[in-house]
Amino acid sequence: MTIYNFAAGPATMPAEVIQQIKADLPSYNDSGMSIMEISHRSALFEDVFQKAQQDMRDLLKIPDNYQILFFQGGCTLQFTAAPLNLANKYHKIALLDSGHWADRAGDEAKRVGVKVDVLDSTKADHYTKLPVLESLPADTYDYLHITTNNTIEGTAYTNLPETGMTELVGDMSSNFMGQAYDVKKFGAIMAGAQKNLGIAGLTVVIVRNDLIGKVKDLPSMVDYQLFAKKESMFNTPPVFAIYAAGLVLQWLKDQGGIAEMERRNRQKSGLLYDFLDNSDLFTAPVFKADRSLTNVVFVTGNPEIDQRLVAQAADNGLVNIKGHRSVGGMRASLYNAMPYEGVEKLVDFLTKFEKDYRGLH
Repeated sequence: MTIYNFAAGPATMPAEVIQQIKADLPSYNDSGMSIMEISHRSALFEDVFQKAQQDMRDLLKIPDNYQILFFQGGCTLQFTAAPLNLANKYHKIALLDSGHWADRAGDEAKRVGVKVDVLDSTKADHYTKLPVLESLPADTYDYLHITTNNTIEGTAYTNLPETGMTELVGDMSSNFMGQAYDVKKFGAIMAGAQKNLGIAGLTVVIVRNDLIGKVKDLPSMVDYQLFAKKESMFNTPPVFAIYAAGLVLQWLKDQGGIAEMERRNRQKSGLLYDFLDNSDLFTAPVFKADRSLTNVVFVTGNPEIDQRLVAQAADNGLVNIKGHRSVGGMRASLYNAMPYEGVEKLVDFLTKFEKDYRGLH
């Protein structure tokens, strides 16, 4: 039985990438050393590192005046690093509260003494729609923080908020490389790799050169300027995770790039949303205009039915569709590596489940 993994992260990987990793495990590039044991200072890894950075720059059309930095610690660490590095003039940031991870970003900024103004929140609507930026006073905030895709709640920005002269900082973890955004609209982007880019353990930061190096004596492991100077090798980087990301980046190029990924993701999510919108049993609670392409949330309204569905889905090879505990119901994460066939199988299963349920009631 084919298994389709709808987990929110760590998530499904391209089959071709897994096969390449399998081939490289015993001896990478005929070196006699496993990819898991090559030195980060070796020529072997230098080639991996440089190619991964260049492929990312090509795919995202990252201008030359932006740094690509590789960190560990997930975006949770970047919720601390970003305000430490970037909130250096007003020591105050603005935030659009679109869900759990946006709220967490605000909490972490406060912990390092940065004032956080929540300009809009949709918490009262259970985060079923995106907050709206009505106005952003000039010369007030160091940056506006947004979460481009809310993994838990199933919302995503298609049109970015207009911030004028204020820098925009985006946590792009769950739709990084899966939806096209103009990097030039951001002062900085952060993204954990474990959704669309590879395995857990790597976090990418893309930041414009003129924004870094303005704060002295930062802790080394969160200092953007230091990591730029050391080419992300201030300490031992996550070698295996960078290698895996490099393979995914090459796979993305082979597939046609980010625009093609977004087209496929729209096709996959459209198939599932169309079913949900015409279902009598299931509901997709997110406002249509704000729906995520990559994390589709749906419910029956009955936790017992939801639990039964999740168990039966797993028996049919459709695993990890249980929703986050704060939302309940189900969630299907349709990252780049999820094939269209997987979504077809899910819709077929949901159709049969609904038919059987109606037959019993």
